[in-house]
Amino acid sequence: MRVLFLHPNFPAQFRHVATILGRDPENELVFGTKNERPEWKIPGVKKALFTPSRDPRPETHHYVRPLESAVLHGQAVYRTLIALKNQGFVPDLVYGHSGWGPTLFVKDVFPEAKLMCYFEWFYWAHGSDADFDPADPLSPDDEAKIRVKNAPILMDLYACDWGLSPTIWQKSQFPKEFQPKMTVMHDGVDTEFFKPKPGAKLVLPNLDLSHAEEIVTYVSRGMEPYRGFPEFIESIAYLQEKRPNCHVVVVAAERVCYGKSLPNGKSYKEEMLEKVPLDMSRVHFVGTLPYGQYLKVIQASDAHIYLTRPFVLSWSMIEAMSTGCVVVGSDTPPVREVIHDGKNGFLVDFFSPKQIADRVSDVLENPTKMAHIRENARKTVLEQYAHSVLLPKHIELMKQVAVGQFPEPQPQVKVREREISHPSPVTSHP
Repeated sequence: MRVLFLHPNFPAQFRHVATILGRDPENELVFGTKNERPEWKIPGVKKALFTPSRDPRPETHHYVRPLESAVLHGQAVYRTLIALKNQGFVPDLVYGHSGWGPTLFVKDVFPEAKLMCYFEWFYWAHGSDADFDPADPLSPDDEAKIRVKNAPILMDLYACDWGLSPTIWQKSQFPKEFQPKMTVMHDGVDTEFFKPKPGAKLVLPNLDLSHAEEIVTYVSRGMEPYRGFPEFIESIAYLQEKRPNCHVVVVAAERVCYGKSLPNGKSYKEEMLEKVPLDMSRVHFVGTLPYGQYLKVIQASDAHIYLTRPFVLSWSMIEAMSTGCVVVGSDTPPVREVIHDGKNGFLVDFFSPKQIADRVSDVLENPTKMAHIRENARKTVLEQYAHSVLLPKHIELMKQVAVGQFPEPQPQVKVREREISHPSPVTSHP
């Protein structure tokens, strides 16, 4: 099978399927990407770099800049694909991440190839992430920009032969008329790597918590409201009062990956630590970590806090559950899809730092009673999110799509009624 993967960042969500397919010499695999990342190499996978000719122009209407960026990425990929075609490479399947633009013009170069898209998120102004926080209302400009942001995704939804979305919640965001050609399948986690280590002590190159009686962990790409970082910091203040021997370890970069940065130029870490007094001798910011060190953190965790707006579900929550962590997660749709309160984890109000702290304190107070929660968390991942379960299914789906044997039309999904609010009269307009 000849497969062309497309993603601006190599290898992203395609790492594991590309690795398995690359082991078979009968497969010919090319990965089109913008960022080469020479430290990442997958045997059997050839990289083909593309570079947009320019950035979106400053004078472009700000609603349209993401679309212009997508078109520039698509144009760069188009030129790369023409070069590949001239070299004799014609894929059976093109599998790309939708949204950034690389998949836009695939069918113009390879009209006979099947196009499969990884659909991660469809944007709505109301009813999911954007208007989740009542303290952060949307402006008319915000609403208009969000609508236009879907333009390249809608083009892919129309053009693709099949799509994949990692969770039911994420699929439910996409227009119902396109859902029948979308499969729900999570990327999965390596349960042989992310596994429990009873009695684990946390020792990192720059942090020794082998003496700590209680360790609470928080993991995120960035420190931002989308992942509940402000509420998390506020919860630590309550937790430190209740648990004087508790240490908190934060694995995250001091940046914003999703949502808005603060207008004053400060990071959310700076803002929250100025606002909330904490005993910093018991709070440890370790930045981002290599996988081996990150594993040590969650293996030593006594309670793991995971908060998110109604948005894309993080791999880190599934990885934490795979190691047998007791996850205290936000009672939001992506988390509810995986965690059943009191069975394989606990759900708390995203906006209640006190409730978060109280639940974490309960977990720390009753370690013996948490044994079945840990076991059920691990069991959930082994049965539903393990690579050993999902990767063979993922590759079989790719093979079927490549030869035009599509699955039966998939049912439409609706996690809940979308809450469409009607804005009050305003004096400004988009």
